Amino acid sequence: MFSVPLLFGQDAIEGSSAALVTFGLYSLAVFVIAWLSHKVLLKRKFMSEYFLGSRNLGLIAFTLTFGATSASAGSFAGFPALIYTHGWVLAIWISGYTVAVIVAMGLFGKRINQIARKTGAITVPDMLRERFQSPAVSMLATLMIVTTVSVYLIPQFKIASLILVQLLEGNIVLVSSAAMMDSLTKDIGLLASVESEYFVCLLFFAVLVIAYTTFGGFRAVVWTDVMQGIVMFFGVLIMLVLALWQVGGLNKATEKMALMIPPKIGQAVFVIEEPAAEDLRISDNAWFTLPDENSDHVRLFRANKTALIAEGTTESKAVAIVEIITPEEIEDILASFPAGKPKPLLNVPVDFRLYKDKVDVTAEDAEESNELTSYAYGAGKRNTYISPPGPDLTDGAGFLPMIAGMSFFLFFALNGPGQPATMVRLMAFDKSKTVRGGIAMLSIYFAMIYFPLVIIFCCARVLIPGADANADRIMPLMSFHLSQTAGVPWLAGFLVAAPFAAAMSTVDSFMLMISSSIVRDVYQKSIKPNATQREVKWLSYGCMLVIGTIVTVLSINPPNVIQHVVVFASGGLAAVFTVPTILAMYWRRFNTPGMLCGMLGGLAPFTVLYSIKWINDLYEVPLIKDYSVSLFGFHPMFWGFIGSGVVAYLVTMNTDPPPEKLVSKFFDAEEIEAEN
Repeated sequence: MFSVPLLFGQDAIEGSSAALVTFGLYSLAVFVIAWLSHKVLLKRKFMSEYFLGSRNLGLIAFTLTFGATSASAGSFAGFPALIYTHGWVLAIWISGYTVAVIVAMGLFGKRINQIARKTGAITVPDMLRERFQSPAVSMLATLMIVTTVSVYLIPQFKIASLILVQLLEGNIVLVSSAAMMDSLTKDIGLLASVESEYFVCLLFFAVLVIAYTTFGGFRAVVWTDVMQGIVMFFGVLIMLVLALWQVGGLNKATEKMALMIPPKIGQAVFVIEEPAAEDLRISDNAWFTLPDENSDHVRLFRANKTALIAEGTTESKAVAIVEIITPEEIEDILASFPAGKPKPLLNVPVDFRLYKDKVDVTAEDAEESNELTSYAYGAGKRNTYISPPGPDLTDGAGFLPMIAGMSFFLFFALNGPGQPATMVRLMAFDKSKTVRGGIAMLSIYFAMIYFPLVIIFCCARVLIPGADANADRIMPLMSFHLSQTAGVPWLAGFLVAAPFAAAMSTVDSFMLMISSSIVRDVYQKSIKPNATQREVKWLSYGCMLVIGTIVTVLSINPPNVIQHVVVFASGGLAAVFTVPTILAMYWRRFNTPGMLCGMLGGLAPFTVLYSIKWINDLYEVPLIKDYSVSLFGFHPMFWGFIGSGVVAYLVTMNTDPPPEKLVSKFFDAEEIEAEN
């Protein structure tokens, strides 16, 4: 049997209030840390302290800030969403990440730290400028970081906002704020289709993270990363215990998943007979049924977005819905309701119009149909959640065919070294044995997070059915479900702090990285070398505000599956930086033309392959209609590696070698050891 406890009314609101208190204490701790960090900042040199914490990170701080920054919203929202959607195959998909830290720290750690100390570099572009004595290399690196990392921030803002929506569900402040936002934005095109609750929470998160990052700088980021790393670790372990207990054990969860048939996904418009006297809202977790024309049974649906029937109107906009197909699931879900059926959606009769098209198509362009969209792979089949390649809505070969599985094992292992945020952390540790200890600790840390997450969200497939059309919110949904069912509603505030911490730690780190690249590598190095500390400080604060504002605007209508954005942005950074940076660290002959062309040689195939996919999605070009983003099963990042390496080598060997004096500085001179 499927166990599906459902929460309604006052119990849910009281649980949310208890969780809000716990979460509020966590948020208060973040600001206390920022204030303490600012006190330290006032006593030290601004640039080195604000952007690198004066290069004195010890083992614990280095390990947890590295881990917390690496474990982004992709890890705690996008990854759980994919587990929930595709099942056990995600254990194969993520396994490469457990060795990523060994590759990143082992390959780059000591060498990058030595070069950064030798040159006094604050940022990655700054370090590359000194390595090649080339402003062009620095400017290109800065451009790549600013554009790509800005995209990477969008999913972080989205998951943090979704967490706050779940946390504040039923709270009078959110309800009244959302109602006011509806009235202010109903005629603004960009905002008219956005859920007002989400928009309010997005603005709150933006103010929170911009304020504490701007105020505290790198040390605030590191100190909060230490706290957030601890929260993430224990949050995952608590969720693992509760999930296995509530589902009845791992064997029971797998047996139930084996019975499941992937659901159908589409949209619905809710309709009432008379114009509404006031705004009417239908919850994003609401269940409803329709008679089955082909049998005596009912069809069971779950809304995945809040539906609003505005005052004076008779219907809502189209919202995402999921139809449960598995007979055993339908039977047990209906049995979990007090009356044996879902409670009425509103106090007035409600009708529905169903649309076949998936959630990224507006109702105006969608096909009205009683049949929703089935999975391309797994439709009508059992066992698809417990065996590879896993169900997939768009790919008839499944989510993870064998070559794609190999590709993603390598993707996560090789992706980490090419991330500028990783390199910045490696520039900030205090001595060589710190990085050696960090490799051991982080390998265990990542294994203790990612494999439990696979188990937890396979259990979520059983405990929380019908969330497929907005699976990015499954982490906060699961946190509240586990806490409420265990009878400790305040615990939800701690559990949702884990994904919130992951998003926040990535946002603050990446915002600092963008700001430092602009201030250090564009303004101070290329525009005004004699800029005062005061100018640099206020420009840094201004950059934080501008970056945060831009990303907030871009996050208003984010992509539906945030993990795809995370993979795109991180893969792009790796394609551009990994191979050229390795060559810069270890190849004496490598020169400025090789570095520039190597970066562009990695960007070109990566961009072309993604562009083909986007063109196909928009125009359904016959010649490429079956193309997925992976060419021959391998992610575009690998073709970027090949392009980058080949171009860098050919250009370097066919251009003049670098000056011997420059080569000697980095390869022949006595190295400055990190431990002095």
